[in-house]
Amino acid sequence: MLRTWRQRITIADVVVWIIGLSIAFVVVYGSIKTIEVGKYNTRVWIDLTITGLALGGVYALIALGYTIVYGVLKMINFAHSEIFMSGPFTAVFLALALYKNGFWNSHPYISLLLVTLLAVTVSSTLAVLLERIAYRPLRTAPRLVPLITAIGASFFLQYAFRGFFGSGLQAYPELGFLKGTWTFGSIPVYKTQVVVIISALIMMLILYGFVQLTKMGKAMRAVSEDKEVAGLMGIDVDRIIMLTFALGGASAGLGGILYILLFPVVHFFMGFIPGLKAFTAAVLGGIGNVPGAFLGAMILGILEAVGPSLFLDGMGIAAPYQLKDAIAFIILVFILIIRPSGILGERITQTKA
Repeated sequence: MLRTWRQRITIADVVVWIIGLSIAFVVVYGSIKTIEVGKYNTRVWIDLTITGLALGGVYALIALGYTIVYGVLKMINFAHSEIFMSGPFTAVFLALALYKNGFWNSHPYISLLLVTLLAVTVSSTLAVLLERIAYRPLRTAPRLVPLITAIGASFFLQYAFRGFFGSGLQAYPELGFLKGTWTFGSIPVYKTQVVVIISALIMMLILYGFVQLTKMGKAMRAVSEDKEVAGLMGIDVDRIIMLTFALGGASAGLGGILYILLFPVVHFFMGFIPGLKAFTAAVLGGIGNVPGAFLGAMILGILEAVGPSLFLDGMGIAAPYQLKDAIAFIILVFILIIRPSGILGERITQTKA
């Protein structure tokens, strides 16, 4: 038995587990030291957790686009971060125009609705065009070819928006009805955070219900199982794939509007970091799994908000929040060492006979 175990365990496995145990030790030791110091009270931890949930809500809407495209085509659309950027970066000019003529302040709900519709429309249209022009001709190519194409499309869209709209920052005007806080029990929560968290949850439920309960959703699952057989059964495969990209783009566009509620400044490079974190969240939760993407995004958001203070502050690190991105990705490595398929597991489309 020992001999069999030695044959199955490689040096790489040992190194990976040493890394995993080291990460676990730092997390546990740092957390204990921080709690012992008692620098933060319960209120601070609650505020950090709510901030993390709001961040996770934005990541979730972007991650849903990654995960449904992967679920159907088994490809990673690395241009999705620019799909996310395109909506709010285009809609900011409508918002500024509405603000200048006074409509923004006199009709804030309608203004927000118009801006959201424009952002969702732009993101969905761009996602569909990207699928039609860049990805569809390469559908039967080796997997590496669409991946490289997606990276190229990402750079193209970044610099196209930079060329059309400039490289400067554009700020959204404030929405008066979303200023301030709501109190839940004795805990005040920013209105924007509540809107972001609830909107992300509703969008996830709508998308999951669409995929699981509707006729088009059933067709999407059939195409995911086997495109050729789905086509022979009368399903318009091209139409279903186009719908998949449109849904992913709409989710990213809505995520962009929620993002500007938290950070009301846009620029041509704004999609890169949130897109990378959303992809990480999709992998963390189990890419191809809609609830998994949502769960992974929420965990990543909380780790990003709470992690620096909890894991590093008690160890005497001067500026722990500067390491928030590193913490999120290190924890991802640790979880994937334990469960490589993600927390809820990658959705398996092939049933073994």
